Amino acid sequence: MRAGESSGTSATIGGLLTEATGRLRQSGSESAALDAQLLLGHVLGMARAGVLAHTELVVPAAQAAAFRAAVERRGRGEPVAYIRGIKEFFGLAFSVDPRALIPRPETESLVELCLERLRALLTGRPRPAGSAPLLVWDVGTGSGAIAVSLAVECRRRGYAADVRLLATDLSSDALSLATENAVGHGVADMITFGVADLLEPASMPADIVVANLPYVPSAVVPSLSVAASFEPTLALDGGSDGLDLIRRLLANLPSALAADGMALLEIGADQTDALRAEVQHRLPGWQIAFHADLGGHPRVAELARPT
Repeated sequence: MRAGESSGTSATIGGLLTEATGRLRQSGSESAALDAQLLLGHVLGMARAGVLAHTELVVPAAQAAAFRAAVERRGRGEPVAYIRGIKEFFGLAFSVDPRALIPRPETESLVELCLERLRALLTGRPRPAGSAPLLVWDVGTGSGAIAVSLAVECRRRGYAADVRLLATDLSSDALSLATENAVGHGVADMITFGVADLLEPASMPADIVVANLPYVPSAVVPSLSVAASFEPTLALDGGSDGLDLIRRLLANLPSALAADGMALLEIGADQTDALRAEVQHRLPGWQIAFHADLGGHPRVAELARPT
């Protein structure tokens, strides 16, 4: 008899959680209990809080079987987000699958900073009547988490008429996923999607460029968690030192940014010195500042032309 089952064929929520947590711990999961709770909530159509509050409820056999199948997938390393098909980011639920990288909590710092800069641009000085909307270019949009989060929040703040977003990616599959997320959150009208290799071609200068490009050094990629092996390598591998794509982006910033524009780039916590050197070499005189994520690690580099 499996753990969590009575002498019949039924199992309770609590029993299934105990069974799954043990299985996932054996497989090496560092968040076994949380994984089990999220997966069971997904199968049952319940929030995690509801799962924890009703451990005595009996789970129908078909749903118990579906849960155990999901647990087996997780036990083989597949990310919970791909199994559930969703990932929470910036207070929103995004559809995710192997077409794009799973949004990370650290990237929320990039969204927050972009919103701060947008607010300053829109309210810090008078904008003449008839001014064109500010353009935010999300380079390497992936699932669209950054662009969609910005669009949703801009609409909530009343900026919808004053901000336009361009979301581009080299992967047409990723763009399809990003478009689905924009439609799902009702902001597809604020975002233009397109296939592009970084900042080429730049049809018009952007006021803000945001980018969460691959920045993991190639030699480190094979040592990432098993879950990361299910994600597209194109979205993780940043070359020998992790900065290959960022170097290419830096080369095109002068022509892609408006005169008073800025770029906000997510980076690895140990890449500040290397990136500062690259900026000094490739963009002499440009200003660079680093902003920490909620964990206190340098996460976003802010670049602007000389004043």
